[in-house]
Amino acid sequence: MAEVRERLLPPRRFSSAASINQNAAHSPAIVRRPLFQGMDVLGLKKRGQGLRSWIRVDAATGGSQVIEVDKFTMMRRCDLPARDLRLLDPLFVYPSTILGREKAIVVNLEQIRCIITADEVLLLNSLDSYVLQYVNELQRRLAAHSGDGLHGWSTSPDYLPFEFRALEVALEAACTFLDTQAGELETEAYPLLDELTSKISTLNLERVRRLKSRLVALTRRVQKVRDEIEQLMDDDGDMAEMYLTEKKSRLEASFFGDQSLLGYSSAGAGLSVSAPVSPVSSPTDSRKLEKALSLSRSRHDSMRSSESNKENIEGLEMLLEAYFVVIDSTLNKLTSLKEYIDDTEDFINIQLDNVRNQLIQFELLLTTGTFVVAIFGVVAGVFGMNFAIPLFDDPIAFQWVLIVTGICGIIIFCGFLWYFKYRRLMPL
Repeated sequence: MAEVRERLLPPRRFSSAASINQNAAHSPAIVRRPLFQGMDVLGLKKRGQGLRSWIRVDAATGGSQVIEVDKFTMMRRCDLPARDLRLLDPLFVYPSTILGREKAIVVNLEQIRCIITADEVLLLNSLDSYVLQYVNELQRRLAAHSGDGLHGWSTSPDYLPFEFRALEVALEAACTFLDTQAGELETEAYPLLDELTSKISTLNLERVRRLKSRLVALTRRVQKVRDEIEQLMDDDGDMAEMYLTEKKSRLEASFFGDQSLLGYSSAGAGLSVSAPVSPVSSPTDSRKLEKALSLSRSRHDSMRSSESNKENIEGLEMLLEAYFVVIDSTLNKLTSLKEYIDDTEDFINIQLDNVRNQLIQFELLLTTGTFVVAIFGVVAGVFGMNFAIPLFDDPIAFQWVLIVTGICGIIIFCGFLWYFKYRRLMPL
């Protein structure tokens, strides 16, 4: 019986621990393999970070290059929070926004989504023609004005720092793009509206409905750009925050000033050691001198920064005002087109109301005529009863019945018409 059971049942499987111990007992040495041997851990890390391709335009040379940077490196590089980088994500649709931060300007204007710093412009790499036109135009302007400024110092009255030039090109690209779309919409709208006024049809009404939905969407986008520019013009603090070159030069000046001050204090300390001066009075004098120098430098820097900020705010305000006029002109163009469409719709509604009134009047006349004709059916039904009367024996009785019934029907129909005219239900 035991032999039959062993022959029928499958062989017993040992546990993994037992098999490992058994193999360890029989094998002289076991080579243990690392846990992640053969796996590209660095590649997995790179893929997890989400590298994105950016187009970098250098402020000094005007050259462009394509770099691949992940999100967290870009946040540390430009000192931006994650929500600002989310505005540049092409997978999401955000309204037009211009944000001034400590070290960068975040621009989201229609097709142009970029980060502007004092040293470079970073755009999301795209095959869009507007992005390539932006890069080419910015490089052209940097090459044309390469000698106008050096390290933030202007040599001409029309000098603009790098960040304002990049912002100007972005504003120009957005305003040109929106104005082009508005012009195309106008070119399509006016002939269609003229055709609709001459011939009202379902196809033309559907085309006008689609045109109006496109017009409303474009007007909303233009209005958002206009509001963003107007909000920047009304806030002097935001405009002063956007002057990145001035902040960078002040930071470098303070850094070099601190270095020179440290060198002076160390030299003073060396003299105090070698000179025959009292060890109690020497640190006090050097500390007083250091404090006085730092106080005067901070006052001078604050006065110079306030004056430069005022001038820079005026320059930036003039720049924003110029493009505010452009975008406001585009908005007025769209508003005029919307008013024309509304007037055309009012005209079409009046025409449709007239047609509807004519149909109602015709239906009223038809109903009245049907009622008069029904009188003949009532008379025929009465005389068609199966009973004998003396009128049936008269040869001309049928003619008199028709004449009397017709006269009564005409009188009733004229009475209805007089009632309609009296109640002003029908222009008669």
